[in-house]
Amino acid sequence: MAPARTDGGPPGFVHARRLAIEWGDCDPAGIVFYPRYFAMFDASTAALFAAALGMGKAAMLRRFGIIGIPMVDTRAWFHAPSRFGDEVAIESRVTAFRRSSFDVAHRLLRADGTLGVEGFETRVWAARHPEDPERIRGVPVPEEVVAAFAAARA
Repeated sequence: MAPARTDGGPPGFVHARRLAIEWGDCDPAGIVFYPRYFAMFDASTAALFAAALGMGKAAMLRRFGIIGIPMVDTRAWFHAPSRFGDEVAIESRVTAFRRSSFDVAHRLLRADGTLGVEGFETRVWAARHPEDPERIRGVPVPEEVVAAFAAARA
């Protein structure tokens, strides 16, 4: 495995977004059903890249000629539940860039500052395989992207 470029790592550029926990996020007990956190983190990764690059995801895909940034690993640590009606903030940052992959860390904080969930993702900068368009492959993360995160941090 290639060594990590930590240009986006600690202390790193942190993007925060606020949201309200909706009824549809919750199980019958009124607490967030755990897969919903992963959907929230996915949206937070998109918001993080939009903030750092100054463009939305569709524009990012066109600009860099990729088909997406699929997740290849994810996990979470659940510290405290969130409930219907709670206001939360999700702080997201890239912790490492490698040749064709990168890591993102998320922290979901309740309004009182309590850490609710920590989420972790490894994603791949992916393009269509040149010999088989039904397949995808990791391609190098552009230096322009790494530089944008470093500039956003500054």
